[in-house]
Formats: sequence, structure tokens, C-alpha cells
Amino acid sequence: MKVLGIETSCDDTGIAIYDDQQGLLAEALYSQIALHADYGGVVPELASRDHVRRIIPLINQVMKQADCRPDDIDGIAYTRGPGLMGALMVGAAVGRTLAWTWKCPSIGIHHMEGHLLAPMLEENIPDFPFLALLVSGGHTLLVDVTGIGQYKIIGESLDDAVGEAFDKTAKMLGLGYPGGPIISELALKGETDRYKFPRPMVNRPGLNMSFSGLKTFVLNTWMASDQSEQTKADVAYAFQEAVVDTLAIKCRRALKETGYRRLVMAGGVSANKRLRSRMLELAKTSSLDVFYPQQQFCTDNGAMIAYAGLQRLSAGEKDGDGFSTTPRWPLGDLNAPGID
Repeated sequence: MKVLGIETSCDDTGIAIYDDQQGLLAEALYSQIALHADYGGVVPELASRDHVRRIIPLINQVMKQADCRPDDIDGIAYTRGPGLMGALMVGAAVGRTLAWTWKCPSIGIHHMEGHLLAPMLEENIPDFPFLALLVSGGHTLLVDVTGIGQYKIIGESLDDAVGEAFDKTAKMLGLGYPGGPIISELALKGETDRYKFPRPMVNRPGLNMSFSGLKTFVLNTWMASDQSEQTKADVAYAFQEAVVDTLAIKCRRALKETGYRRLVMAGGVSANKRLRSRMLELAKTSSLDVFYPQQQFCTDNGAMIAYAGLQRLSAGEKDGDGFSTTPRWPLGDLNAPGID
């Protein structure tokens, strides 16, 4: 079964074809980072218009790379939500139109389920059950995963997601967009013992998180400093360490509560090198197995949507008449494939 995946939830246009026998056949991604950089964040209307410009050429490119014709495609998966309404509408409209034209079923996919299943694109995949840490620009979730579509949210950020915190901190420091890679690179130049930032909510029971207070602490520290380039690097280092330590502490607590020995990391922030090294340290000291996708599948991409679509289409799920998008869609609302 070959599935065409379409991802347009925010500022990346991702297209891919995944085959249940041969795996990933082809994929392409167009990033809008340069388009939004001057604004310090995503401008929804600009994002939607750019998806309209890019989506058909990318589909043609991927179909050619995979040596596929329309009648070779057995199903189409597109991101239904959560995300920006206009951006989602582009992918949904194109996905449904192609399905009608090519006479194949289509399915709307939850964006975060796509991220959660992205490690399944690798050769070494985790067995169920496992704990998932989903960290992206809009979400920070700890999820008890017992199977595909069987997700229980056991911890989440009560305010800013980790990706948002990185972006906003970068903006405070006068850095570019997106903030995550820039802060990570700058932190390599930071002094390790100059600042010690708080680890939010780690002394409280439970698995929820908060990063807005840390962001305010960064701002106050920066405004009271000499604002030199070295200080900027020192603040970046201290901020990243606070975020990474907080996530590691919460993961350790969640693993203890669930009794699981497998941890999956996914989402754009899972590409952060310091976060990966910290989780590998946790794995060594706690006898855990850690799984994460390769860098290109950490950020939004069509391959994860194609894979998630394959799981649901194979179970007999498909869209009804018409189409809809769901900009706000809790991951916990999903069911296992084939279950209404």
C-alpha cells in the first residue's frame, strides 16, 4: 500500500510517499523560515499563501522521485490539525481533491500523532508501550503510549511550549528566528558557571511543566546585565540547561510512575543536541532505551503524516464526504485505528 502524505500545519510544506513494503520512497520539504524571519515568528496569512504556491510542485516532484503515477497511490493522508486554520485548509483541500480525482481513500491525520510515530521511520523502532516526550513549537507533552491511537496525556506545559520559550528567549536576546537552533549554537560559547536559572515546577508533585516564568527570569537577567556578546552566550547556555534539566527530571519521574523502560522523543525540539545527550545520560544511568527520529524528521514533514496515514487507512479508516480541519485538537481525543 502506497500512501501520499501532505503536511501543511504551519510553516513547512512537506510531501512524502510511504510504502508498507518498501518504506519511504520519496520525500520533499519546503521551509518558510526565510519568509517569516523578519517578523520573528510565523505570519499565518503568509504561511497559507506560500503553501498554495509550493504544494503542487512538491507533489509532482515526489511523485517523479518515487516513479509513481496517480493509479499507483492507494491512499492520501493530510494533516487535519492542530495548526493554523489557513495552512491546514490548503493541505486538506488538495488532499481531498486528489483523492476524489485519483479515486482513492483519504484520511485526516493528527499532527502530533505524526510526530509521535516519526521514530517508526527508522530501522530500530520502539515496541509498545513507551513514554513519549513530544516537544515542538506549539506543544510540550508527556504521553503514555500503549499502541497506535492509544495515548494518555500524563503531563504538559501549562503555558508556553518549549519551542515557544526558545523563540521568545531568542527574540529577547536580539537573535534570529527560529530560536532553538540559534540558542543551541550560541550556548556552546557560554560560560558554564556564570548563571544558574530555575528549573520550573520540578519541586512540585506531578508531571506538568511551565516555562513562562523561566522566560521572565531570562528577561530580568538580560536587562540587568552588560548585554555583551559573552553575556548573551552565557544566558543562552543557562536557559538551555534549565529547559533540558526540567525535561529530564519530568521524564525520569514519568518513567518511574509508568514503569516503562522505553522513552521516545519527537517534535522539532527533539533535534536539540543538548537535550539528546541529556536523555542518553538518563538512559545509561537508568537502563532505558531512548528512541528519536533522525534530524530531518524531527521538524514537520510529510513522511510522518504518510506513515500515520498508512496505519489508519490499513485499518479501514477513511474520510467521509466533504472535509474539515481541526485547528485545536487534543491528542488524547484520538482512538486506535479502526475504532470510532
